[in-house]
Amino acid sequence: MQYNWNDPTAIMFAVYLVAMLGIGALGYLGTKNLSDYILGGRSLGSFVTALSAGASDMSGWLLMGLPGAVYLSGLSESWIAIGLVAGAYLNWRLVAARLRLYTERAGNALTLPDYLANRFEDKGNLLRIVTALVILVFFTLYCASGVVAGARLFENMFGMPYATALWVGAACTIAYVLIGGFLAVSWTDTIQASMMITALILAPVMAYLAVEGQLQPGQDWSAIVSAEKFDLFKGASFVGIVSLLAWGLGYFGQPHILVRFMAASSVQTIPAARRISMTWMILCLMGAVAVGFVGIPFFAAHTSGAAAVNANAETVFMEVSKQLFNPWIAGALLAAILAAVMSTLSCQLLVCSSALSEDIYRVFLRKNASQTELVWVGRIMVLVVALIAIAIASNPEAKVLGMVSYAWAGFGAAFGPVIILSLFWGRMTRGGALAGIIVGAVTVLVWKQFALWGLYEIVPGFILGWVSVVVASLLSAEPSKSMRQAHATVEREFAQISQGRWVSAT
Repeated sequence: MQYNWNDPTAIMFAVYLVAMLGIGALGYLGTKNLSDYILGGRSLGSFVTALSAGASDMSGWLLMGLPGAVYLSGLSESWIAIGLVAGAYLNWRLVAARLRLYTERAGNALTLPDYLANRFEDKGNLLRIVTALVILVFFTLYCASGVVAGARLFENMFGMPYATALWVGAACTIAYVLIGGFLAVSWTDTIQASMMITALILAPVMAYLAVEGQLQPGQDWSAIVSAEKFDLFKGASFVGIVSLLAWGLGYFGQPHILVRFMAASSVQTIPAARRISMTWMILCLMGAVAVGFVGIPFFAAHTSGAAAVNANAETVFMEVSKQLFNPWIAGALLAAILAAVMSTLSCQLLVCSSALSEDIYRVFLRKNASQTELVWVGRIMVLVVALIAIAIASNPEAKVLGMVSYAWAGFGAAFGPVIILSLFWGRMTRGGALAGIIVGAVTVLVWKQFALWGLYEIVPGFILGWVSVVVASLLSAEPSKSMRQAHATVEREFAQISQGRWVSAT
């Protein structure tokens, strides 16, 4: 098959990809040790922390999965956006600053397993191993969803066979993660977040104007959009609404978002980052819902261009962009989908890499490994995880939103209760953390298979995970004196920071 690489859309794609690889090269120059590769040396300011956290969160599902769901079902699918906004805000408010401080005080932890192992004095490394394994299981699935979204994009744009598009899309992301590590990922995330919000403002506005322009005098949208599409509650049962809102619970346990908090330059940068991130997120989600909703009347009137959307609703943003904008602008807007995919996939690959290199390779295989060796092991692990994700994503019937929801639930249930309670509850023990992670993860895996009552698996997983942490901690021996002292010290420091009186001891 021959592809038209002289097409303006292809040229815009090429410019974007070259720019990302260039940033990867700059990240490579700034990477001197494992801390740089995994956390960027804890050097991110408010703006980069905010947009990087947002971009790593909002993957291809934001421009494909959510608009597609709204296009099919109407505004009743927007409950997911409401739940996500509430969850993200609480995560920034409750977790971000405390986690940044606690990970630095807990042996300067670089990864989530590292933090939990240090926080609970896990001498046997069982907690570290379990945490790393859960991360690898669910992140491999999460990475696969990103690979599917990228493949869908290249398939739609260039008419590539799905199998070819799979490899092309994945290679684009692997390249700059492999080269530049966390610094490259964070810098590219900032650019990608800017592209995503621009696309999600422009596309629905232009589609709205196009729909308004085709209405007859005295006619309104009700003439071309059924009333049930406007109804927030239409077709949405109580269980369904709870399930959609429960997506917000997932934020507390997502390693690729939590690691952004850990990488902030200081606790003091968090409030500004929170305001920037929440503004960006709300605008993006409103845009995504609007794209899907406005797409209903748009394609009702443009039936000739609706075939692709009717075949796969997740292409609604792509088709709106291609039909409403000239090829140069459409290329830039569609590159935003690739940006969304790459920003999340890159961070996920990096977190998997860090779990393998820092928490397994260094701890169990090469305790005295040099920093250079660990960085290169990290790069090799990126490649390994990516290849497994590609293998999982090879099914052309795979749906982005479905794969994301599974992985999101897994992380939210396994780590959410553990992270919250580890930051706030001094009585929590190593046994409680282990119980919470295992019960939360297993509940999601089992509940997913049986789909009881149609309830999203994160709800029972989060509840049972929380109960398990509390019960197992109370049944265990009390935390050691050093653990209680460390927790009290962090609490005291955080209180001083909150009052603006803290002077760094570093």
